[in-house]
Amino acid sequence: MNPANAPADIPAGLDQLRGLHLPAEAAGAAQGPVVLALALGFTAALLVGLVRYLRARQRGTVRRVAARELAAANALPPGPRRVAQARLLRRLARTLRGDAAASTQGDAWAATLDGLFATDFFTKGAGRTFADGLYRRDPPEPGLIDAELGRLMQRIGA
Repeated sequence: MNPANAPADIPAGLDQLRGLHLPAEAAGAAQGPVVLALALGFTAALLVGLVRYLRARQRGTVRRVAARELAAANALPPGPRRVAQARLLRRLARTLRGDAAASTQGDAWAATLDGLFATDFFTKGAGRTFADGLYRRDPPEPGLIDAELGRLMQRIGA
């Protein structure tokens, strides 16, 4: 009895079933669209990884340069030291936040620095010197400012 001519109500026996097979156009797992999708996904993952690596490296570079320039400024006498530190803070603000952030003055400058370093050292602490003016009659203890700036520079991009 031919299974093609068998009536629909007669169940087919197991010996009459065909084996599993792929459609005729499926040559294997290495089809064009599948390979293209895999290649694009791998390339996208590599690009994302490269961008993240370069950003982390840039932040580390800014941190190293800032720490080196702060160390050079700390070797100066107290008056020129504050000026060098203030210039460094302006350059950092310009590099990390843009020209608008670096051009602020007074309380806005203190708030910008606090936002940049995630602290209140510049609005409430001894760092207020950089917002009020560098040549006040009663400047705060230089060692306190130097130590805190060193600590804050290590937190850049962290």
